[in-house]
Amino acid sequence: MFDIEALRLLVTVAGAGSFTKAAVSLNYTQSAVSRRIASLEQEAGGPLFERLPRGVRLNPAGRALYRHAVDVLDRLAHAEQELAELHRGHGGLLHVGAFPTANIALVPAVLRAFRQARPDVEVIAVEGRSGTLTARLADGALDLAVVSGYPSGLPSAEGVVTTPLCEDELLVALPREHHLAGAEVIDLLELRDEDWLQDAYGDRPTMLADACARAGFAPRKIVRIAEWTGKFGYVAAGLGVALVPSLAAWAVPEGLVLARLTDPSLRRTLHVALPATPLPAALTLRELFLDGGLRPSGTRWTPDTRPASPGPGAGADV
Repeated sequence: MFDIEALRLLVTVAGAGSFTKAAVSLNYTQSAVSRRIASLEQEAGGPLFERLPRGVRLNPAGRALYRHAVDVLDRLAHAEQELAELHRGHGGLLHVGAFPTANIALVPAVLRAFRQARPDVEVIAVEGRSGTLTARLADGALDLAVVSGYPSGLPSAEGVVTTPLCEDELLVALPREHHLAGAEVIDLLELRDEDWLQDAYGDRPTMLADACARAGFAPRKIVRIAEWTGKFGYVAAGLGVALVPSLAAWAVPEGLVLARLTDPSLRRTLHVALPATPLPAALTLRELFLDGGLRPSGTRWTPDTRPASPGPGAGADV
């Protein structure tokens, strides 16, 4: 591998046509330039310049290395410029992660505002579970993520800083034919005979397990369905009920209805997570997320803000 400064010196000498002129332009001594070029020629395996009575010129090997040197130095100059712009918060890429229900309405609304405010920054969106997103922040693969502690607690990782964003109420999704479908508020105990659709249960504490225990029962059966479309279908077919974050209300099919639950602890907190040393553009995006004007109900999403059609079933970190 050739030293970058040596390649820069090669280009300078070739342009000046002599070691002396190159030394003057670089504020080096002529002997220092000669020694450095001799060292470069040794690394290159042979002479790079023809020594003439009045200066030097590139030989065939020198011209070959010169072309590569110009290309390398040009790329480095562009990289330096891009990084400078990036650290000033201008241009570049911003890798943003979110869990699925945050991507239904919350994240798209904020990213639209961000695109209007910063059209020079290209956002690369990634979807995943909060634990995975947090790990990717720690690894440097993401610049910002929206995460939550549902269903088993907020994940943490060294070098990742989280800021509370808003609360998201957990509702229950029922088929339209369910005998409680017309109720606005339901006591969880009234659902003790139902099967529950949930991705994670039993292998670690969950909000559903804790809430059922407080109500004095354990779910009769857990149907472990991970994907939203599967949960929708099972609920609509009367094969179970599910906890649903109110963020998901915008995506609910017509065959389901949503109702509130009396347990006030059935809500999750959303967080904006950043690496310890965030990019300026990521800080700008975080401020847009924290801007209460972008959230329908101040610090809490509620079913009052959803459209007329009700919402989907939930699972682990949805």
